[in-house]
Amino acid sequence: MKKKMLSLITALTILLAFASLAMAQTSAPSDPKKHTIAGKYVTSLEAYKMWKANPDKVRIVDCRTTEEYVYVGHAPMAYNIPSKVWTGKWNGEKKDYNLMDNPDFEFEVKKKFAADDPILVMCRSGHRSAASVNRLTKAGLQNVYNVFDGFEGDKIKDAESCYHGKRMKNGWRNCGAPWSYDLDPKLLYAPQK
Repeated sequence: MKKKMLSLITALTILLAFASLAMAQTSAPSDPKKHTIAGKYVTSLEAYKMWKANPDKVRIVDCRTTEEYVYVGHAPMAYNIPSKVWTGKWNGEKKDYNLMDNPDFEFEVKKKFAADDPILVMCRSGHRSAASVNRLTKAGLQNVYNVFDGFEGDKIKDAESCYHGKRMKNGWRNCGAPWSYDLDPKLLYAPQK
């Protein structure tokens, strides 16, 4: 009797995990810069629920720079594998520092995760993660999702709001999912070829 009950519980757990993966995928975001060739999208809250339903299989990759991951905060279960790295060179036209592609990004992701793992990729607001999902898809990974509202979320566009221009609309940090400044060395980017 105990064996049958254990088998039933195991089967139900597996079924729920697969159901959460199937239900979590949402439609494409309205911003075309957040679209991917994989066509798999989740919000931050959906990503957190997917991970919570199956934390041993669902992987969250934070593709922001290590500096962003450390100083802005991060999901406590997210692996920091930057898809772009800081150059320290000022771009006067963009009024920002240039980032360049991390040539080891695909290698590092493939080294850490199984080919069939659901991989949820997050950046600041969904643009870099879309490009990162495309890179991973082209590298042969097919179960890759864009967390299209990112860690910080989208900017408030209401000119009358005191929060105008601030990233306080949606995103991991604003949706009630856990986040932290605490660092886990197992999750930090440390390339080793």
